[in-house]
Amino acid sequence: MLAQRTLKSLSKAVGVGMHSGQRVELTLRPAPPDTGVVFRRVDLPEPVDIPVNAEAVTDTRMASTISKGGAKVATIEHLMSAVAGLGLDNLYVDITAEEVPILDGSSASFVYLLQSAGIAVQAAPKRFIRIKKAVEVREGEGRNLKWARLDPYHGYKLAFEIEFDHPAVTSTGQRVEFDMGSGRYAREIARARTFGFTRDVEMMRSHGLALGGGLDNAIVMDDVKVLNADGLRYQDEFVKHKILDAIGDLYVIGKPLLAAYSAFRSGHAMNNQLLRALLAQPDAYDIVTFQQDREAPKGFAQLAPAW
Repeated sequence: MLAQRTLKSLSKAVGVGMHSGQRVELTLRPAPPDTGVVFRRVDLPEPVDIPVNAEAVTDTRMASTISKGGAKVATIEHLMSAVAGLGLDNLYVDITAEEVPILDGSSASFVYLLQSAGIAVQAAPKRFIRIKKAVEVREGEGRNLKWARLDPYHGYKLAFEIEFDHPAVTSTGQRVEFDMGSGRYAREIARARTFGFTRDVEMMRSHGLALGGGLDNAIVMDDVKVLNADGLRYQDEFVKHKILDAIGDLYVIGKPLLAAYSAFRSGHAMNNQLLRALLAQPDAYDIVTFQQDREAPKGFAQLAPAW
């Protein structure tokens, strides 16, 4: 049986929120089978559990934010991407503020934290959402066109294309494909950092955003070049970060997808729209398990390798 996975032990981190600039403590804890990923705001007078699901996403400006009542947790996508990349199903995330720490701006630190805790196999079948027919969302026309799509596929692969008219970006690869079954998430995707432009950072800070952002947790560009002294981690780091985001955004559906995801200039909002469009069409998907590991897509039965 291809089984569900959680952590073997606790793992903790301290950092600051990208937008809030607030200090935040994060504790990752094992969870029982069929729990999913649950964020717990332990700083509130009465702790509030916020289970991750597509309908819990209430804000997609600059990041993915989930809410329950008046409690919220923002910028969950990098952690969710690491959880998906390592094939984890069940996890409690205790958090002391309303934004996940940005750490180095990628998923690499979260991968390290999760792997440090160890991965435990559980006595319950892993459930996948298998796409049975294409689902697509589109917006705009011509130069404003953006879209995202899910197609049937026995596995999970992603293709993303960006279009930035900026010298530092156009000189790199702007389209990338990645197959989750390769087992190379930690090596090929997780280290890609979020990115922004100095002019946008100044504007966001004037609106109380990006207060925790800087060269140590983002790729920052002026009008012509990358300002980070160490340059890029991947030649196509910009578009790889968009893949990283998409993996996290899509994992809020609560189960791993069996699908081919493709997108052009998509973002947090459109990724969530795609999930809601899928869930609105019950004939477009079903829930499957694999009683024999060999029935599962290639690479899915193995635990994710370390770096």
